Amino acid sequence: MQPTKKLKDLLTEKSFLIAPGVYDALTARIANYCNFSAIYMSGYATAASFGYPDYGIVTMSEMLDNIRRITEAVDIPLIADGDTGYGNAINAHRTFKEYEKAGAACIQFEDQAWPKRCGHMEGKQVIQANEMVDKIKAALDARVDPDTLLIVRTDALATHGFEEAIHRGELYGEAGADIIFIEAPNEKQIVKIPKLISRPCLLNMALPNQKLKNEDIENMGYSLVLYPAITLLGTIGGCIQMMKQLNENGNMQLPAEVDFDFAHLNDFLGLEKYRNLEQKFSDYNIQ
Repeated sequence: MQPTKKLKDLLTEKSFLIAPGVYDALTARIANYCNFSAIYMSGYATAASFGYPDYGIVTMSEMLDNIRRITEAVDIPLIADGDTGYGNAINAHRTFKEYEKAGAACIQFEDQAWPKRCGHMEGKQVIQANEMVDKIKAALDARVDPDTLLIVRTDALATHGFEEAIHRGELYGEAGADIIFIEAPNEKQIVKIPKLISRPCLLNMALPNQKLKNEDIENMGYSLVLYPAITLLGTIGGCIQMMKQLNENGNMQLPAEVDFDFAHLNDFLGLEKYRNLEQKFSDYNIQ
């Protein structure tokens, strides 16, 4: 089954989907290993993996390269952050087309002005709502696979208030967005959003140690929850822990919960597939 159809079916059948954030092929494999049904290529985490903050520095071509690596590594559906579409409606048309071609099952656009920044940073600006509607229509005009989904995010809550954010969410849904994403609501607003938006809604759990659990989020009426920073923070935390161990105790020691020996690591990375290929196309057998 195509990843696009798989994701659409998951959202239809399960009605609630949890997508951890990944930023490269390795973290995508980790999410797959942990039995998640879908993954989210976070723009923030991707930028961080390149050594940048999420401040409109990473380009479309860099994001596309990342999509290709991730979708080559795993078969689970990928939701990909498309930022603003990298320009006007024409740029959004091309971005959607290229993301879909690269293997994204679902593409996310937002109504920030470019250069954009992380939705939880200060100083955001948003474009006019009718301009975003044009970008949505242009993106959908580029869609080849009818099962490829479009998430549209509005950052208007921070700039224009809650009512305008809800108005934009409804407007973007009417323009054809499959899923609506209201960025950075507070605890009281989180509860209200699914009741005020007629399209399926997404909740972004960007920050760690928030009180809400997945069961709570599902009961509120959300269809999808993202954890965009989970692998990024896990990588940073794990690396710091192991490097401190090396620096202070003079040896490399895995955390107790990580039970990977060399053979297990190679198996995790798919070595057997390439051993089989080598045997298939070689005149000798590998011992």
